[in-house]
Amino acid sequence: MPLAASAPLDLDDPAVVADPYPAFARARAAAPVQWHEGLGLWLAFTHAESNAVLRDRRLGRIWSDKQPAEGFESFNLIHRNAILEMEPPEHTRLRRLISSAFARGHVERLRPWVEDLARSLVDELVERSAGSEPVDLLSGMAEQLPVAVIAELLGVPGADRHLLRPWSNAIVKMYEYGRTTAVEDDAERAAGEFVAYLRGLAAERRTNPGEDLVSHLVSVRDADGATLTEDELVTTCILLLNAGHEATVNVSGNGTLALLRTPDQLARLRADRSLLPGAIEELIRFDSPLQLFERTATTDVEIGGVVVERGQKIGALLGAANRDPAVFAEPDRLDVGRTENPHITFGAGIHFCIGAPLARVELQASFGALLDRTTTFELGAEPVRRPEFVIRGLETLPVVLGR
Repeated sequence: MPLAASAPLDLDDPAVVADPYPAFARARAAAPVQWHEGLGLWLAFTHAESNAVLRDRRLGRIWSDKQPAEGFESFNLIHRNAILEMEPPEHTRLRRLISSAFARGHVERLRPWVEDLARSLVDELVERSAGSEPVDLLSGMAEQLPVAVIAELLGVPGADRHLLRPWSNAIVKMYEYGRTTAVEDDAERAAGEFVAYLRGLAAERRTNPGEDLVSHLVSVRDADGATLTEDELVTTCILLLNAGHEATVNVSGNGTLALLRTPDQLARLRADRSLLPGAIEELIRFDSPLQLFERTATTDVEIGGVVVERGQKIGALLGAANRDPAVFAEPDRLDVGRTENPHITFGAGIHFCIGAPLARVELQASFGALLDRTTTFELGAEPVRRPEFVIRGLETLPVVLGR
């Protein structure tokens, strides 16, 4: 038993899940790293210690198959072969191959298409709202855009694109605490269907390659002639959707709500569009879409004055790190003009998010379209927040938009 008090973070308290930042501040004032008995792991509450958790090579992403293994065959497959769950040398080989496929200009190729899609989605919302009727920004734009972008990136046919988000939603619920058996069963079913679909898509691209990412992942080779296995290719596509679209959806929702609740910052952004790229980074920092990233000690490691023993887990609390007053001036204030912004929402070190450039393109396009295509933009009703802690986002965000 670690010799430390339990961290003051009660994840059974709906108020903490709804707004964890005051609890983070209280915990950060007590100690940078604390043991959480309920979660059975250490938690890092400061930027320095969270950054160390992400970068220290003695702390690894060590995947252990969920048990019973026969009940989670597909779920285990898509994690056992995921770059996010690997350490060097396997991680190095896989990241090099994926980066080589991404380097073929996919992100910039999609930028005009993403911007056109964002404008059309906002125009549809404005038409439906007509300056008076509340419309849901999440279902009307935030959820549609990143799934469409990932589908376009991968070359998923239009008729199949409606399958992707339900699969992803079911799988990512496995990352929360206090799961039910029904949630676990749904995740395994979704993983199995997704794996089977992508195996078929990869087989088709081997005989009929195009300019999409799946075609390039099928054919990519490194200097040593190494290629991706089919399991690695399938897992990479699923990770891109799950990690990429969840982050973008939740930054869109969390960020829009933050702007609507600080109208002076929204007005500032409307008046000076050159602030947009930096404002996107601030929205990403202010209310992080991913709150917790776990690592496991491969040997005893001292972090923040405590020893994380070999085999123990430690979690970087990204939202807490991004509100650390030792790093960010007035961290609880949204500032769209913030220039010093070393947030760690996309991670750090070798596991820095490979899809971060694409996420930034999507977010700049969606927020840019909202600013360009509306003259009035306000809350239409109280939003509903999702009840999960690890992946932080909204279920609904009613807004009123007018031209």
